Amino acid sequence: MDALAGLLDGPRARGAFLMRMVMEPPWSVRIEDRAPICLMSMTAGEAWIVRDGDSGGGDEGDAVHIGPGDIVIVRGPDPYTVAHAPDLAPFARIGPGGVCTSLRGEALSDSMGLGVRTWGNAPNGSATMLVGTYLMEGEISGRLLDALPPVVRLTAREWNRSLMPLLDDEISRDEPGQSVVLDRLLDLLLIAVLRSWFSRPGADAPAWYRAMGDPVVGPALRLVQNSPAHPWTVASLAAKCGVSRAGFARRFTELVGEPPMAYLTGWRLALAADRLRETDATVEAIARQVGYSSAFALSAAFKRVRGVSPQEHRTLRGDDAGAAGVTGSGS
Repeated sequence: MDALAGLLDGPRARGAFLMRMVMEPPWSVRIEDRAPICLMSMTAGEAWIVRDGDSGGGDEGDAVHIGPGDIVIVRGPDPYTVAHAPDLAPFARIGPGGVCTSLRGEALSDSMGLGVRTWGNAPNGSATMLVGTYLMEGEISGRLLDALPPVVRLTAREWNRSLMPLLDDEISRDEPGQSVVLDRLLDLLLIAVLRSWFSRPGADAPAWYRAMGDPVVGPALRLVQNSPAHPWTVASLAAKCGVSRAGFARRFTELVGEPPMAYLTGWRLALAADRLRETDATVEAIARQVGYSSAFALSAAFKRVRGVSPQEHRTLRGDDAGAAGVTGSGS
């Protein structure tokens, strides 16, 4: 399992919010959905992404421009504006769950609905954007996303756009199992964009990502990610990698930025956090799945590192992720 596969294997889109946005200028939409991550790709026209805190609230030097074929990842939960031009005041607001209202709170889902998962101010608008939003934060992917800037932009020439025609075709279908199809397409799209982003010449990839290519540390990382329940020690990992214990520990810490056992603990607790959120398995069962001998051992480590118990974490998992979207059809 490589870096991206390992970090994105646990949290997957479930009932993600996907839509096609069709607009005729001038237009500007305020995004306040508090979603952890959103992907937007222009299929026609252009748009600007303006995050709160940019100079002047809309300075072109800070706003991010996207044209046909370009794609961006915007990290939440901070609000931002998507607009035809960077200095336009928004006329609409998209809140949690994709619910759209005017700035005065009037519902716009019906008046701007243009069909299945299609929304906008003009049926044949010159600007068309495909939008996919993850509604729940994934603990494992958090390690990956924390390494990204607030807005990731790839131009049409910088990434493989082969998935876009398929997503464009599927997004307006209303067939059995369609939400699952769209969820998986969104996952594939996210991985494709991140892979292209980290593969750019001179990309500032996180230390653990670069370490995956190391002949010693890379195999150790894959061992930990593939078999978290195994009773790993520094000595056993070093033996598997064919180097001395001291040499392995030093090389791992230099490349990854933390000692092997600290990384292992973080990985196990991230797995446990995801399973607490996404399954109804007992704490005892999850403890054994991720390498702890008992629920008590997991609880002690979880509270020491995260400040809350596993049960407290489970109650905060945000069960409102399935709220209706702007077209009233969810994903």
